[in-house]
Amino acid sequence: MDQYPGVGRVLVIIPTYNEADNLRLIVGRVRAATPAVDVLIADDNSPDGTGRIADELAAGDPAVHVLHRPGKQGLGAAYLAGFAWGGEQGYDAVVEMDADGSHAPEELPRLLDALGDADVVLGSRYVKGGKTVGWPWHRHLISRSGNLYVRVALGMALRDATGGYRAYRTPVLDKIDLGSIASQGYCFQVDLAWRAHRNGFRVQEVPITFTERQRGHSKMSSSIVQEALWRVTVWGAAARWEALRRSAAGGGPRDARAEARQRTHQSS
Repeated sequence: MDQYPGVGRVLVIIPTYNEADNLRLIVGRVRAATPAVDVLIADDNSPDGTGRIADELAAGDPAVHVLHRPGKQGLGAAYLAGFAWGGEQGYDAVVEMDADGSHAPEELPRLLDALGDADVVLGSRYVKGGKTVGWPWHRHLISRSGNLYVRVALGMALRDATGGYRAYRTPVLDKIDLGSIASQGYCFQVDLAWRAHRNGFRVQEVPITFTERQRGHSKMSSSIVQEALWRVTVWGAAARWEALRRSAAGGGPRDARAEARQRTHQSS
């Protein structure tokens, strides 16, 4: 079995729902850019034939696998199913990647190389060298404002906690209680970063270029943004209450957010 140097066996999870126009291209790019990794296509019973295309790709390449799911259940649920599958198969690391080409497979080696010295690596649009291409001004505003709110509310020194191009060592996922995660979309990504951060794992950011999809339709909606704002507010309030409780119990004037920031490693 192929292994990525310094990391081990790597599984790239690509959730799909109606991505027939994109799937062949993105899988081909992943296999060309990083031949040592495997691919898992997690398809939510796409009515446009994406699942059939996934089966064809798997039949022609032993490094491509397919997880057929009964219906559209959301991005977070698809990734959780993919994480579980990867754990059962003994992979050392898993990668989240969109099917629409917004995450460039050619940048995957950058994430995996950084994983050699980290537990979690986030592909970041907002560290030096990172950028977005093809977004209107209001998408920039929503994304940057959301990440600023996450930093303030949760005290994580991360520039891009909402991004979906990232890599985890599998022991991280074993530790952070995936079974209790119910969030979706942007919030799912913040949730996992927050859990890794609070558990003291080494989280590093590397620059990526995010490119708006050229084919198909975005799955983003106002309800996803609203969910993220609500959940982040609750998590932040709970963390502050816990810090106050510990201080009142005699633990001293402990700044939990400052301690957590010291555990977070960023690269620019």
